[in-house]
Amino acid sequence: MDAESMRLLAKGLTMAIGGIGPALAIGRLVGKAMEAIGRNPESAGKLFVPMLLGAAFAEAIAIYSLVVVFTL
Repeated sequence: MDAESMRLLAKGLTMAIGGIGPALAIGRLVGKAMEAIGRNPESAGKLFVPMLLGAAFAEAIAIYSLVVVFTL
């Protein structure tokens, strides 16, 4: 493999790992929040903002990996 193909492979792996991790985290976060709301519907107001913040922070990790790919 030449240097260009290795660089493209590194970019692909960075995006794959950087995208799968946050996707799993957001899925688990929202799933657990919905489970908690299902058990206690009155807690929906208290869970919504922390759930959105957690999803935003997990999404930021995916954006960081995108930035790394563009700098490689």
